[in-house]
Amino acid sequence: MKPLEIAVMGAGLIGRRHVERLISEPRTVLSAVIDPSAVGRDFAETVGARWYRSFSDIRVEDRPDGVIVATPNQLHVENGMEIVAAGIPVLIEKPIADDVDAAAAMVAAGEKAGIPLLVGHHRRYNPMIQAVKQIVDGGRLGRILTVHCTFWVAKPDDYFDIPWRREAGAGPVFVNLIHDVDLFRYFFGEVEAVHAMESDAVRNHAVEDTAVVTLRFESGVLATLNGSDAVAAPWSWETTTGENPAFPRYDQFCYQIGGTKGSLGIPDLTLWTSPSKPDWLEPLAEQRVPYQAADPLCVQLRHFCDVIRGDATPLVSGREGLATLRVVEAIKRSARWGQMIHLSDASASSDAQKV
Repeated sequence: MKPLEIAVMGAGLIGRRHVERLISEPRTVLSAVIDPSAVGRDFAETVGARWYRSFSDIRVEDRPDGVIVATPNQLHVENGMEIVAAGIPVLIEKPIADDVDAAAAMVAAGEKAGIPLLVGHHRRYNPMIQAVKQIVDGGRLGRILTVHCTFWVAKPDDYFDIPWRREAGAGPVFVNLIHDVDLFRYFFGEVEAVHAMESDAVRNHAVEDTAVVTLRFESGVLATLNGSDAVAAPWSWETTTGENPAFPRYDQFCYQIGGTKGSLGIPDLTLWTSPSKPDWLEPLAEQRVPYQAADPLCVQLRHFCDVIRGDATPLVSGREGLATLRVVEAIKRSARWGQMIHLSDASASSDAQKV
């Protein structure tokens, strides 16, 4: 089977990770790097790919089979709409956009044109996450009551030398916790209400450095997410899963799921259950659930190829990405207004209705 030609738009950190997978995957060829900067031009030369300042610079006959959009969050809709208009399947990095209404318009455009649009919530492709999904859906924890996420890291000062990371549409809620919100939706269903607080006490940027969030799911599950990119700590997805070798790895947890029959730590998948009727005075049985590890970005890329060829439907569609973005936008709104936001409340769809 002829390899698919796929271009990457954006030569930043995540764009480069996608390029690495494209180069190593026998089912794909890196068609081009699309980035207006000199850094993007130099990177394209380093990996031996064609370089374009913009997608519009590519001649029709040279256009790729698919495009991965890994530009700053604020450009996702503009870039995604351009790819959809060209009739090319597109994988857009999370978040799908920094604005719900704009994201909805892009999703609708893709559906109307019949062009596949995937969102890069790549953690869903992780075999470890698939194992968690089986445990949750299989009832081994009983009725799920609560779940907790910790995302505590210390981003260095030079991380913020890139201007968009200091601006609205960035920050740990949009950039990091959105992954956790998406996984919690994947495990527990749709979110009914959110309540959040934020702080920018460390850097005083236009975005938060710390956030505390509570979620109530339609299923009744209650969740907490505690995130900060200004805390020196070992508790985060990045530093516990080993997914990205650039980060040091610690034998710690990032998620805890609690149910009436047992609880589960993630990513080590230690399952704690009661041998008989649960009793806090009785010892729990400990079991490590096995799974076969794999790079979720590679699995996601292969899935994108299947979608391009028409052999699969998107696991994380534009609609899924939009639903996760709605929760994140509600989190931001709750932090601004200091009140609980109900996702079903039509008045929560636009800031204009509250200011």
